[in-house]
Amino acid sequence: MTELLHKLFETNSLTKDEIIQVLSTLNEGDHKAQLFDYAHKTRLAHYGPRVFMRGLVEFSNYCKQDCMYCGIRASNRNADRYRLSPEDILECCREGYELGYRTFVLQSGEDFWYTEERLLQILQLVKGAYPEVAITLSIGERSRATYEALYKGGAERFLLRHETASRELYEQLHPSMSYDNRMECLHTLKEIGYQVGAGFMVGLPGQTVSHLAEDLDFLHRFQPDMIGIGPFIPHSDTPLKGAKGGTVEDTLVMVAMTRLLVPKANLPATTAMGSLDPQGRERAIKAGANVVMPNLSPTSVREKYALYENKICTGDEAAHCRSCIEMRIKVSGFDVDMGRGDSLNWQAV
Repeated sequence: MTELLHKLFETNSLTKDEIIQVLSTLNEGDHKAQLFDYAHKTRLAHYGPRVFMRGLVEFSNYCKQDCMYCGIRASNRNADRYRLSPEDILECCREGYELGYRTFVLQSGEDFWYTEERLLQILQLVKGAYPEVAITLSIGERSRATYEALYKGGAERFLLRHETASRELYEQLHPSMSYDNRMECLHTLKEIGYQVGAGFMVGLPGQTVSHLAEDLDFLHRFQPDMIGIGPFIPHSDTPLKGAKGGTVEDTLVMVAMTRLLVPKANLPATTAMGSLDPQGRERAIKAGANVVMPNLSPTSVREKYALYENKICTGDEAAHCRSCIEMRIKVSGFDVDMGRGDSLNWQAV
């Protein structure tokens, strides 16, 4: 086991079978501590002690899809739906810009009320006011033509979590979606030139060590620029409401493994980690993560963007969110970086 971890640290590569072997025996001895140490050293080698801050704007909780685990799924009649206007989104970015953010993540459900034309209007407003900022879109599956138009319109990054690399598990959890289309979208985004984000949840019902190894193997082969990994947290208005959730401990292992297999990617310490453990985001940073995404959405809608329940920071003002997480980062021994924080994978292309 020690030899496999050393190989992973030195080469940033393992076969899928070797990944399974590591995940299956990691709790023995001091192997987990060794894994976290290697991941920490790898992030320092590539990004130093910097933690990039992204301003998150969740601008719509309408969604056409019906993912079994998600609180804003189309079938959830209890969801209190909302949409922000382009002007509302610009106002969120204005507040964020004044707080020092130079990257904005514009996220929604798959809401086709936001047509290509409306999305381009949003990009034009934000980039027109703040031409130097980086914009990440996280709006789900669209056509290649729309992805190309949005890229030309100023969106440089796109986050589309693959959710699970296992076709079998994907089809069980996403009855309204196509595994092949999801993967095609990811490859299309990369071909267009976006900094592309993928990612998955840990602890999904039916998820095995083999499934997690598939996720890690896919990420190693695909080499995305951003990777979001968080624990599965059940929502009471979904078919998986009674399922057992994922754990912070298992998710930390996946973050560390991902840092070693995709060493130049940006890895967020996700809000879901902080929702399960008050120190969850700090622990993720120490295990290899290097990004946090404080919320810039209006406090009036934050609770409505409920992919899962008991989400933290829904009542905090944007300025408080920034000062709180900045203090946590510094106390953990890291440095806050408000710059664009481009992926080293992307910069090397």
